[in-house]
Amino acid sequence: MRKLIVAAFVSLDGVMQAPGGPEEDPTGDFGYGGWTATYSDAAIDEAIGAGMSKPFDLLLGRKTFEIFASHWPYVQTDPAGKGYDEREAPIATLFNSVTKHVATRSPNVKLDWQNSRSLGSDVPAAVRELKKGDGPDLFVWGSSDLIQTLLAEDLVDEFQLLTYPLTLGNGKRLFGEGTIAAAFKVTKSTVSPSGVVIATYQRAGEVTTGDFQLKDPSPAELERRSKLK
Repeated sequence: MRKLIVAAFVSLDGVMQAPGGPEEDPTGDFGYGGWTATYSDAAIDEAIGAGMSKPFDLLLGRKTFEIFASHWPYVQTDPAGKGYDEREAPIATLFNSVTKHVATRSPNVKLDWQNSRSLGSDVPAAVRELKKGDGPDLFVWGSSDLIQTLLAEDLVDEFQLLTYPLTLGNGKRLFGEGTIAAAFKVTKSTVSPSGVVIATYQRAGEVTTGDFQLKDPSPAELERRSKLK
């Protein structure tokens, strides 16, 4: 059984749109593209590297696929080449080589980035089949619309989240319209020097509830409840 992992940069109010730059995704008049840049530090780089240290396939929505396909194949990976960046080159080499499963219904999407393939018309069914099959874990980066489908179908096994100490007010959110009630457990957590909370959450069954109220409600409490009806 393959695990499906969602990795995301999120603000305190849950926005995950355009963390990398102003032109990444300005849709909806989003004006804060690149909001993660000033928080960059070695601990964040280490966490991202650790998350990608084991074999994986990428699972991407159409928009994120187009962003990635317009960037990573063009990153210089030769240390002797012009514009070589020692931070980006290893990620480019890795992303170029892994299998990319793309959720798209558009016939106009070019899947010419090496090892890219369409999930077909029934994305939830295709993802279930991938999870049941042999192979490495499935990693979702970006892809906020796809994530809503995965959440609604309860297909996410783990979140690897980097939560930044700022609020953005509006923008595409990680937990949007697809969110269902579900319990998770924290399996790893740390805080980077720049204040980014780095944590891993694994699916842990259903939501359970309890009761901190008085066993015998006071008259004031009974009156309060009556006003809620």
